[in-house]
Amino acid sequence: MNVLEHVGAYAELMKEVFKKPQRWRLLGKQYIKEIEKLGIDSLGIVIIISIFIGAVITMQMVLNTENPLLPAYVTGLTTRDTLLLEFSSTILCLILAGKVGSNIASEIGTMRITEQIDALKIMGVNAPNYLILPKILGMVSIIPVLVIFSMFVGILGGYLISFSGIISPAKYVMGIQYAFNPYYVTYSIIKSLFFGFVISSVASYYGYYAYGGALDVGKASTNAVVNSSIIILLLNVLLTDLLLV
Repeated sequence: MNVLEHVGAYAELMKEVFKKPQRWRLLGKQYIKEIEKLGIDSLGIVIIISIFIGAVITMQMVLNTENPLLPAYVTGLTTRDTLLLEFSSTILCLILAGKVGSNIASEIGTMRITEQIDALKIMGVNAPNYLILPKILGMVSIIPVLVIFSMFVGILGGYLISFSGIISPAKYVMGIQYAFNPYYVTYSIIKSLFFGFVISSVASYYGYYAYGGALDVGKASTNAVVNSSIIILLLNVLLTDLLLV
């Protein structure tokens, strides 16, 4: 399939996904399960990555701003803005594209090759709506929470490393507070909503159209992660130009 065929098939799938659910109560139950599976289960990796990245960014900023003309609080300021503007939204979503995207693609792909999706269709169930909609809603709902949590943990990681003596904790906190722009948080949340939709929908698309055997499920997962990452990077440029520049 070429690019246009993929775009057309993706659009047709999304058309089926966003039809009116047949059973709202069942959708609600699946929605809660997907939030737990896609979001809550990702908290561990979000905490580990964010706290260490926050610490590393702080150390690097200290080394790169060793200039008597620059105030010490610049380290805290640059660490905060780096986390808020780019890491906790874009980089974190690229990481989640690997974890969550491969999970979704392999789950739906396995259902496809074991003919569970065909069985749902025979029973008169709208399979894309039943399987994919809860995942998209769950991912879009939980990803802003993960982004905000990552911001907090990353800044905390920088604060903890300041006790090693590379910078005064008081100066770090002053930099965190200096010239804070609340719109940066809003900007990151808006980006994360788009990224969450891309991760869940693209992974679902490749899983849904996986045919063959177990090897093809692996290929679908790989394609889902790679293409989700590319789309996220392209969207990042577009959204930055629209929302920030």
